[in-house]
Parts: sequence; structure tokens; C-alpha cells
Amino acid sequence: MNLNDYKGILVYAEQREGVLQNVGLELLGKATELAHDINKQLYLKEAGDELADFAGAQASTIKTIDAVSATLEENEELTAKIAEVAANHPDAAKVTAVLIGHDIKGLAQELVEYGADKVIVVDRPELKLFDTEAYTQVLKAVVDAEKPEIALFGATTLGRDLAPRVSSRVNTGLTADCTKLELLKDKERQLGMTRPAFGGNLMATIVCPDHRPQMATVRPGVMKKIARVEGRKGEIVDFTVTLDTSKLKVKVLDVVKEGGNKVDISEAKILVSGGRGVGSKHNFALLDELAAELGGIVSASRAQVDAGNMPHDRQVGQTGKTVRPEVYFALGISGAIQHVAGMEESEFIIAINKDRFAPIFSVADLGIVGDLHKVLPILTEEIRKYKATK
Repeated sequence: MNLNDYKGILVYAEQREGVLQNVGLELLGKATELAHDINKQLYLKEAGDELADFAGAQASTIKTIDAVSATLEENEELTAKIAEVAANHPDAAKVTAVLIGHDIKGLAQELVEYGADKVIVVDRPELKLFDTEAYTQVLKAVVDAEKPEIALFGATTLGRDLAPRVSSRVNTGLTADCTKLELLKDKERQLGMTRPAFGGNLMATIVCPDHRPQMATVRPGVMKKIARVEGRKGEIVDFTVTLDTSKLKVKVLDVVKEGGNKVDISEAKILVSGGRGVGSKHNFALLDELAAELGGIVSASRAQVDAGNMPHDRQVGQTGKTVRPEVYFALGISGAIQHVAGMEESEFIIAINKDRFAPIFSVADLGIVGDLHKVLPILTEEIRKYKATK
């Protein structure tokens, strides 16, 4: 495998029933950032800097990689140079999105507006419903044709089914459930893929130095979408694939949606989350009242889900969902690293816990030391009074 043959970043843009899933747009944002960093590396190398330390003309005075990185903070001139590399250099990294399904070509422009330089569309009637084998064949064909150096998938039910099969077909590795993706400072075009390990007790950074593409899955809500640029120009390409129908052993006859009022906590702007300290199931009525006043959704830690007090789709944390609400209430939650990994990127965190030394207070923007069963009724009533004056 010649690593120099692989360029650019590929993002699987998941769609369901003709609707793009947010995780794909979030990955386009991260892909845009990674492409920019790769092109910055390329410019500095072309400008004569040594890639190992990025020192360039200041090699005699700069001793560490971190110092060099600080020195090379971007200004308008450097940003313009990087943009020139991205537009004209044959080795520049570009962002490509892959869109698979039927009657979905109209979604391609939205992907361009969220950062894709190129959108590969595979639009066929037999791809209307997700089929693991068919979608795997399509993506292998795309990877073989495009030769991306990085490939990103959402860690959704479909992405977790699809990504490992694709990685196996193209003979590369896969790092699952990543919480951080960044270029290594001392390696050329090398991706560091960070994920929880050993039960979430430490974070491990995985590299794939000898194979391409470097593949990773990322949970919804971990990365941020970039601002949509209406009317942005990009290349939209129809891609033809010949499917080996002899390997399509399963046929989906129908899709029946589960009933009930399920909600997606990863999309909530306000989450009121309860942990072990809430106690029994009927105590969640206090959280329901607060959430109703704020227009939020009630969620929970793993302890409450394991106890059967909340459904799994409301679980926040490493084994639940990663969330990024504007306001996150951590009520009776100790702040174990497994839970914090799923909510630490919230805009504003409010914690209530009887234990003043609970780890949750180290990530909270506002902390209240007290019994949540006494604090919540008072807090909810004050919010009611405040709303009544408006």
C-alpha cells in the first residue's frame, strides 16, 4: 500500500427516509477542520519548514513542538496561503461526502453548504432501504476509487453496522466511538483518534500508521456543525456501482417504526438529568416539573437506567448518548468519568449534589450543595414566579 496515493477526507452522510442525519453534518465540520490542518502542514512543508518540529526559519530559537504551534498562530496572510494550497495543490486535502439511497440527490447541495467540497451520490432504487451488504459494496467501491486518507462514520446503529465491514473490505483499521480527532503535530498527515478505554478510566489515542484510510466512528453530538453557507459551490458527482447481487442474502420487506413518544435527547436544548441521588422512580416527578417549566427533556445517568427507572434512550454517558445542550442540569449525579464524557461539552452545566466533593462540581459552571429533593421544588417555584412576571 502506497500511503502517498491516499488524499482527502471521506464522510459517510447518513440519511434516513430522505432526511440527512445531524451526525453527518457534524462530521463534515470536523472534516473541514482536519482538511484545513492538513493543508496547513502542506503549506509549511512547501515553505521550507521541517515537518518534525514546524520550526522553519526560527529553528534555532524554538525548542519544542508546542512552542512552534503557538508561534504559528494563523493570521490573514497565512490563512490566505492555506486557502491557495487547498485550491491549487495536487496533494491538498479536500472533503468528500458520500450520499447513498434513492431519490436523495436533492440533499447533495445541503452537504456542500455544510462544508463538502465534493458529494458522491449513489442513487438507486435498490438502495432506498438500508442493506448492510449493498451499502458496504457501494462504500468499498467509493473508497477504492477516491482513495481517501481519512474516512469518518457516525456511531449510529447504521454506522456501527457499516463501518467495521467497510474497514475489513479495504484492509484497514477502525477506531470506534471517538471523542476527539486531531492531526499529530510530529507526523505528516497522521490522525490521532482518541476514545475511552478500560471502562472509561482513561483516554487512549489510536493511530493507523501503515494503512489507509484512517477510519473512525464518532457519536452524534460529539462534534460541532459549521455554519451553513447558503449557495456554496461544490462538485456533485453521480457514482455508478455494479452490485454483486449474489451476496445480497437479506431482503428488507418493510420497515415498522416503534410506537410511543420517543425523544432524541441529543437534540435537546435543555436537559434535566437525574442520577443515583434522585432515588426511586416516582422522584423523577420533580425533574419532570422542572423540565416542563423550562421546555426541557428529562434524561438520566446509567445508574437510573440500570435500575429500570428510565429507558435507555434517555441515558447520557459513555454507554448512552453524547449530548451538547445549552443547559444541562446534573441532579444527584456524582460525576463519574463515564457520565462526564457524554455531557462535558454542554454550554452551561448546573449541578446539585449533597456531596460538596462530588467530581461533578469540577465540570459544573454553577454548583449547589444540597438535597435535590428540597432544592428542586424551590427552584421550580421560583421559575414559575419569574415566568408569571413576563
